[in-house]
Amino acid sequence: MRRMATPDPVAPGQESVWDFPRPARWRHCRHLLEIMHGGMRLASTRAGIETLETSHPPTYYFPVESIAQGALRPNARRTLCEWKGQARYFDVLVGGMRLPAAAWCYDSPLPSFAALRGHVAFYAEALDGCFVGGEKASAQPGGFYGGWVTSHFAGPFKGVPGSDGW
Repeated sequence: MRRMATPDPVAPGQESVWDFPRPARWRHCRHLLEIMHGGMRLASTRAGIETLETSHPPTYYFPVESIAQGALRPNARRTLCEWKGQARYFDVLVGGMRLPAAAWCYDSPLPSFAALRGHVAFYAEALDGCFVGGEKASAQPGGFYGGWVTSHFAGPFKGVPGSDGW
């Protein structure tokens, strides 16, 4: 039997991830997005894209030109998203550190996500600081999904124990 979550109350200024669509969609992000690691700025943009899917906090995509030059090295990992297509992963190199498979992109996204071409997303759990509009985000629970949790969104979020069937 599939167990569904009870959405958390929505505070003023928040969106509920339970109002996000399925299948997923994308939109332009209205906030400054920044990533810091090892005391260095890895990426910064006001031209980010966020993907939205029921029960997930947004995943943020940075235009490749907003990422520090030389910070991405190809990784052999590949995954498949039913909405976006095949993802290709990168190790992130910053401050003499190598963070394996900490970023990914869609070189040939499916047509409904064509806007993601030329953009890269990052796992918040691998990095010292991922910021949305100046607020430090935490990683989506569970280690598999790449969403960033901030106070802008009400959960609960897929990835917590017992959420496999959501």
